[in-house]
Amino acid sequence: MSETTTTLLPDHDSEGSPDKRPRVEWRDVGRKVTNSTTVTTILAIFLALFISALLIIAVDSEVQRTAHYLGARPWDFFHAVGASVGNAYSSLFTGAVVDFSATTTAGFFEPLTNTISFAVPLIFAGLALGMGFRAGLFNIGAQGQIILGAIFCGWIGFTFHLPPALHLLLCLIGAFLGGAIWGFIPGILKAKTGANEVIVTIMLNSIALLLLGWLLGNRDDLFHFRSPGSIYPVSPRVNSSAQFPQLFGSNIDLGFLLVLIAAVGVWWLMERSTLGFRIRAVGENPDAGRTAGMNVAASYVWVMVIGGGLAGLAATSQLLSLGSPTLNGDIAATLGFDAITVALLGRSRPLGTVLAGLLFGGLRAGSYVMRTATKTPVDIILILQSIIVLLIAAPPLVRAIFHLPDPERRRKRQIRKQQRDLKQEEQQLEATPLLTYDPENIQQEYPPLEYPPSEEPTTSADTKRHKKKPTKKVLKSPTFGEPKDSAPPTTSDKEVTS
Repeated sequence: MSETTTTLLPDHDSEGSPDKRPRVEWRDVGRKVTNSTTVTTILAIFLALFISALLIIAVDSEVQRTAHYLGARPWDFFHAVGASVGNAYSSLFTGAVVDFSATTTAGFFEPLTNTISFAVPLIFAGLALGMGFRAGLFNIGAQGQIILGAIFCGWIGFTFHLPPALHLLLCLIGAFLGGAIWGFIPGILKAKTGANEVIVTIMLNSIALLLLGWLLGNRDDLFHFRSPGSIYPVSPRVNSSAQFPQLFGSNIDLGFLLVLIAAVGVWWLMERSTLGFRIRAVGENPDAGRTAGMNVAASYVWVMVIGGGLAGLAATSQLLSLGSPTLNGDIAATLGFDAITVALLGRSRPLGTVLAGLLFGGLRAGSYVMRTATKTPVDIILILQSIIVLLIAAPPLVRAIFHLPDPERRRKRQIRKQQRDLKQEEQQLEATPLLTYDPENIQQEYPPLEYPPSEEPTTSADTKRHKKKPTKKVLKSPTFGEPKDSAPPTTSDKEVTS
């Protein structure tokens, strides 16, 4: 039996030409990748790690000792440099992600759970500030909003004795309500009076901190915030019925699920809802939004209220967890200001904020292990965070360091070309002489029209026959009102008249 071979012919369209499939332009793909904000953020983090490594090398005692005889034995110096940086970053990874030296599964993942615990309040506050940034408001009042949320949540937690689910729900509502009230104040002032939200929120941060200090320092206040019998300004412990349940038998509690739900809710609010569309439109151009019929003042108020509530929920991870269920003067720590870094690093987007919060939570969790293992100062982590923020805030600097193409290069080139063409047209117009009126030149350029003679010559008889006879003008007689011929009278008329 003979075998048949089939030859695959190229597809042809209706016109008979081969089917041309779209080609992948790798240059365009590479341009999109290098111009993306994700690549810029990753490069900024690596650059910050490199700069921090230089600082670790500079403060390491072994590196300083081997530097004295660098010329004689350079290998000792480079070995000390590698060991200092490697030990520091390996201990940072061990304290933030996983511990390979652990003998149990819980111990293996314990660093990751610590990272999540540190990240939850940062994500809550970062979502709050990110909403404000997208609305064109530089809200830096998360510190005060966290404190007010902690006041409301803590008072409900240690005052009432309720069933577990109901008690926890009331604490969450109280935290959101406290932060929302503290966010409503700068929002309404911005909407009604145009007050600068930066100044107002800074003042409210100080007021919230002083209010907390007064409540914890006063033993005879109405709400009994001060723990009885305590020499320190702390509140009573939050009842166990109001605390978060633990998940998977680890340090992760219900707060992590709540912050993920909050991130999804913020995404839906900003990207899928009408209110989110108005907020984004007002953030891009308030005048255009006002012209389109949007209530700019209401958008400002809603952003500050919702953002304040989210910042207030950040206090729940501090109060309702097993670690520190008491209200004290350091309840907010530096969460409100660290949240600014998280929101900027996450580009004010929910997903980016979650990832940025996990990164900074990992840096905070790993810094303690790094300090214990390598005696590296914790301030190195603060410097690392500051450098990351600096580089994220200046993307052109990162592109210049890594020689990345400018995403606006093509547009700038077109603008420069248009400017050059416009300048050349202006120079040509300036070089062209102005037109002046000269009768002689006009007669030379535009001579009078000469009609050609008729092809058939006309005779004198034809001329007389076709000559137009003059019309007689009839005048009205001034005496009798009869028409009078304007032609001169003939001789026969004179004789008849006589």
